[in-house]
Amino acid sequence: MQFTNGTVQEFILLGFEVGQLQRLLILTIFTLLYMLAMAENITIITLVVLDTHLARLPMYIFLSNFSWLEICYVNTTIPRMLLDLALSNKIISFSSCFLQFYIFCSFGSTECFFLSSMALDRYLAICHPLRYPQIMSPNFCYVLITASWVLGFLAYIVPVTLISKMSFCGPKVIDHFMCDQESILALACPPIPKALIISQMFMDVVVILGNIVFVVLSYGSVIVTLMKNSSKGNRVKSFSTISFHLLVVTLFYGPLAGIYVNPGVADPYVTKIVALCYTAITPFLNPMIYCLRNDQMKEALLRLWRKKAVFLKSKIDSVKKRKGAGNM
Repeated sequence: MQFTNGTVQEFILLGFEVGQLQRLLILTIFTLLYMLAMAENITIITLVVLDTHLARLPMYIFLSNFSWLEICYVNTTIPRMLLDLALSNKIISFSSCFLQFYIFCSFGSTECFFLSSMALDRYLAICHPLRYPQIMSPNFCYVLITASWVLGFLAYIVPVTLISKMSFCGPKVIDHFMCDQESILALACPPIPKALIISQMFMDVVVILGNIVFVVLSYGSVIVTLMKNSSKGNRVKSFSTISFHLLVVTLFYGPLAGIYVNPGVADPYVTKIVALCYTAITPFLNPMIYCLRNDQMKEALLRLWRKKAVFLKSKIDSVKKRKGAGNM
């Protein structure tokens, strides 16, 4: 996808207008968060891929693909932000800006559909346990995953293309550390095309509001089922699992609601802080939330360590045998 515009060739990302010491502190903190987020999500993917037991379970099929999505999501904005902090390089070309805008929105939309798919998985597992193995087969999981990616990347093609065709007036300065919709539209010449308003409203209703309603109804049904049918011990365990899922949903939709429910009113500084929450902090927290009290992940990690220990021991023994044979 190529974006061109005759009125402007590049933008300036203001980023964080702070002193040198504060800039170094932000760079250090978010470099560490970025590295930890990458390590955590790669660990989850590795465990699920290498452990034959987890690789067959729908919840972990979703979780490993969700971790891959988080890796893509965090790499859309954070490396560029860290580079700008380190080198004070604030210029971004028009095409690069809109490519980042499109990819960032597409990953965000994909995450909306992923969270709905994971909510459906928990709904079927708890509300329809007898039919769950037949319905939520590995093949059906991959159908949902593929649909999430396809719908996520189709969702914002029209709005992003329409915005890229607009004329831009005044300064080419984006008061943000990334290219997002509100900061770009703030530079566009009025009036905003009706087609863009209609397409954006449609996407907000279908992608964001539609997925929020689906997630709320799914987990609401799960909670009602647990209250009615579960024993006290099973109820506590199930509620513990569901609470982690709800926390991940809240961490994702909460900051988005804070920015986009009342656009144009939020202070740019607050907007940057909230954006950091869902671009850097949430991908770091999500693996910890899902795996902190997950016994199956801990058991898989132990199995992987045992396999590694056995493999290393066999290598050491073979080396010793070869040395022994050589000395004879």
